[in-house]
Amino acid sequence: MASQTEDVIMTAEHTTTTNNKSTQRRITSRNPQWTYFKLQLIPHSNHPIKNFTIDPLTARAHLSSALSQFLGLMGTSIGIDILKIENPSSSSTVQQQQSAKRPIIEFPNVWIRVPKDDGAAVLAALSSWVGSLSSSAAAAAAAAGDVSEDGDGGVAWRVCAKGNYLNAIVHGSGKEVFDP
Repeated sequence: MASQTEDVIMTAEHTTTTNNKSTQRRITSRNPQWTYFKLQLIPHSNHPIKNFTIDPLTARAHLSSALSQFLGLMGTSIGIDILKIENPSSSSTVQQQQSAKRPIIEFPNVWIRVPKDDGAAVLAALSSWVGSLSSSAAAAAAAAGDVSEDGDGGVAWRVCAKGNYLNAIVHGSGKEVFDP
């Protein structure tokens, strides 16, 4: 139990000067508990799909499917927290398509976190998984005229970023902090 406590040690220093009221804080995190992923759900279809979106339940189903296919029952026991889902907005896609000669297709992004010890297994499972579009999603796309009615396609996860700190994934490597 003592080794677990040492893994999540956070030290904080708090310095306050009374004359100019400045406060300085320093926090050191040695071994983070979580691994963060930025994922993109990519459709693989013989026919292009316009306005491709995802909801939290479908995202959870695709994540669980990838983990169970790669790791079996142990994969389904890995705790996954869905932090954010970013579906592409149709207005920004239209504006980008008008300014570019070639159409730009955006796909939904999903931000998740998993325990640090399971990060490598989750990365392997997600990057090698190819699933199928659900029949309801294929029927909705066919009804909207976005894909043909045969719906012969699948989806896959693209791992856009992985790291132990969410701030580094969202804002980059942080190298600009050290530039003069």
